[in-house]
Amino acid sequence: MSSTREKLINLLKKHSNDYISGEKLSQALDISRSAVWKHMNELKIDGYTIEGVPRVGYRIIQTPDKVSRNTITWGLETKWLAKNTIHKITAETTQKIAHQEARAGAPHGTVVIANEQTAGKGRMGRTWHSAKDKGVWMSILLRPKIVPQQATLLTLLTATVLADVLSNVTNENVTIKWPNDILIDGKKVAGILTEMQAEQDQIQYIIIGIGLNVNQTVNEIPPELKHIATSLQVETNRSLDINVSIQQILHTFEKSYTTFMQDGFTPIKHKWERYGYQIGRTIRVNTAKQSYEAVFSGIAENGALLDLLDNNLEKLYSAEIDWHIKGEEEE
Repeated sequence: MSSTREKLINLLKKHSNDYISGEKLSQALDISRSAVWKHMNELKIDGYTIEGVPRVGYRIIQTPDKVSRNTITWGLETKWLAKNTIHKITAETTQKIAHQEARAGAPHGTVVIANEQTAGKGRMGRTWHSAKDKGVWMSILLRPKIVPQQATLLTLLTATVLADVLSNVTNENVTIKWPNDILIDGKKVAGILTEMQAEQDQIQYIIIGIGLNVNQTVNEIPPELKHIATSLQVETNRSLDINVSIQQILHTFEKSYTTFMQDGFTPIKHKWERYGYQIGRTIRVNTAKQSYEAVFSGIAENGALLDLLDNNLEKLYSAEIDWHIKGEEEE
């Protein structure tokens, strides 16, 4: 977003309950009155309803529902996150664009958002259905001063961010399924994909992809996924403002990330375990070498899954998990 457009939106936000004159806008933005009028028309095209009163001024009386750089910025109160925002109507994946921007030098905190992804993907290359204007399809570019081995902690951090936000939006049972799925009453509503470019001891950048189903109806969820997937609209029986969802995620993420960088992973670990799916229950662990049943006991300080097998607590870094064992009933 141009600095002029961002300043204009902030000025109009401050005067949302009254008017600000074209002359004051012209002086504050250091542009001509005709340039102010041009920017106002571009905001209208973007879906804003702007009231203009001759010899009085302008004010925004309604913001659009659709996602754009302007609507994301309007009302977003972050210190560094999403100050550089890239918005696409359609993209193959926001991850791909974020990688391109990262290699071109995009700053820490850059956010890429799309209304639609045509080739959305999740962990292990699985397809993620990213219907137009139905969800949050977003990637966050970070340049953290941590070692590469700690990158997985940011996946777990992001999971707690989503769980917190969704718990505030719904009154349903929100849980985190290790390592990167967010569930509502046992059905997947969001996923996280973390990708990294690093050298042996130094991270160049990390990209955290977030896919969140927001306004899909039951009929819009692919038939083969209805038994395992859901959306916020399905769970709350109401349509939600996707811009508000994005802003809530970004605001909460910035706070949590700051806590992580200042205080380490322990506070995040404790929160994650409060949301942890099937903690304390028997699961089946499938690795390349073996398959066995154990009790899911939580996560370690380095993000590994902890399982209890024959009274020995073991750390698991990568595996396919069967979360429901025959004879084990969900609570």
